[in-house]
Amino acid sequence: MVAVAVVFVSCRHHVNHPYQNLTLDGYSDMMVSEYKINSTKIQEEINRQIHSDEDSLTADFRARSYYLRKKPWLWINRMGVDDRADTLLFFLDRIDELGFSKSKFKVQRIMGDLRRFRNLDFDTLDNKIDKVLGRLEYNLTKAYLRYATGQRFGFINPKYVFNKLDVHDSDSVKVSYRALFAIPMQHPKTSFFDDALRKVYNDSISEFLHAIQPQSSLYNRLLARLNSAATKVAEKPKIMVNMERCRWRLNEYPQQYTKYVLVNVPSFRLKAVDGNSVLEMRIGCGTLETKTPLLTSRIKRMDINPQWIIPRSIIEKSIINHAGDSSYFSRHRYFVRDRRTGKAVSLNRISRAVLEDRNFLVIQEGGDGNSLGRIIFRFDNSFSIYLHDTSSKGMFSREDRGVSHGCVRVERPFELAVFLLGDKDEKTIGRIHYSMHADVSSLGMNGRKDINKPDTLDKRKVIGTVPVEPEVPVFITYYTLYPNEKGEIEEFSDVYGYDKVIYRYFANYR
Repeated sequence: MVAVAVVFVSCRHHVNHPYQNLTLDGYSDMMVSEYKINSTKIQEEINRQIHSDEDSLTADFRARSYYLRKKPWLWINRMGVDDRADTLLFFLDRIDELGFSKSKFKVQRIMGDLRRFRNLDFDTLDNKIDKVLGRLEYNLTKAYLRYATGQRFGFINPKYVFNKLDVHDSDSVKVSYRALFAIPMQHPKTSFFDDALRKVYNDSISEFLHAIQPQSSLYNRLLARLNSAATKVAEKPKIMVNMERCRWRLNEYPQQYTKYVLVNVPSFRLKAVDGNSVLEMRIGCGTLETKTPLLTSRIKRMDINPQWIIPRSIIEKSIINHAGDSSYFSRHRYFVRDRRTGKAVSLNRISRAVLEDRNFLVIQEGGDGNSLGRIIFRFDNSFSIYLHDTSSKGMFSREDRGVSHGCVRVERPFELAVFLLGDKDEKTIGRIHYSMHADVSSLGMNGRKDINKPDTLDKRKVIGTVPVEPEVPVFITYYTLYPNEKGEIEEFSDVYGYDKVIYRYFANYR
């Protein structure tokens, strides 16, 4: 025996059903076997759904876990299935507007079972009333959690996806990967799933599903473009993956600050914003093999004429071949330091064994010709990557500026230094400019390259380190569709192939 209360709803407003006050007593003359509900058989059908479900998303695990713990049913009660299912279907029926397939959310199956239940259209095979209700209970919960989790936090976890993308090292036992994503962001916790399920139980689905929608204005613009009749099919994947980036709930956004530095890797450009003042410049980023990691940090200080501690990969690839060649080390202004004692090794004692030993560092002296250029902008991160000047200025004229080992090379370093200063003190600015252009070779470990050339360095004007006070937020991001200063959405090449990676993971939803 079953009571059916059908209520048609909009997304926010309930419409009273003419039979909403009926109870099971009103159906006492319908005591036929097809309409008898057996809670044990409903639970058996839910269990069958669980054991046949091979989907492996977090939301899928949570749905299965809920019922395996014998928790109360959410969608069916003594009145059958009420309008909460219709509220959820209002959102699910538009899932194709996000570029996803309704079949991945069992929309047609849910609609069909709901229609069958409300029309009392049961049979003695797969569409017995208990089977229909069991399917509805499980499929509604699974679709609800999939949708709610995706819209609230993103349909993929970028930390998991991108930090298992590039193999760093591997052997027969284990594989290690390069970390590429370190932007602090929110992830769904147990409390989120518990709260989401309580919303069903308390009939607060509509408010909840409206509240979790992405808040980014860029997301809404991309959503409109995705569903525009003028958008070609081939253009939709790029729109979808950038919408996904807008779903990720980051702990910090540039728009929260008056002053910040934004690097968008695919654009190969840096934007330094201070209120209405904007400084833009070209940049060089990591190559496809040595990608610039995505992160958020604070620029803390500027070092002028920094030394460059050369990465092991460069030592092992090229420098080691010059072991014993003191002129090579002198010419490039390299020296070797024993990290255990802090002492430099004599140039004529730099052997292959020394270069292979990780206790020894190869360092390039600061000044003209240094690979870091004349200034570096430092901020905390676990990758040892920074913004810095470069001695290879010609690379800024290239279209593809993926040239570094991960650091970001800036086209206008002096202007960026002035931008970062909290107090635009003319004396400090003058010392930075002088230090960036003066011949500082006499300060190096190996002395001057040309002893016959007079030393013109005025050490009183030299400045080595300038703190950035207050610290300035820096965001290194990756958007292939992003607004320019005029608000127009610009398109950039997918230089690291991240768009393809995200879209491939969308197979769970397409």
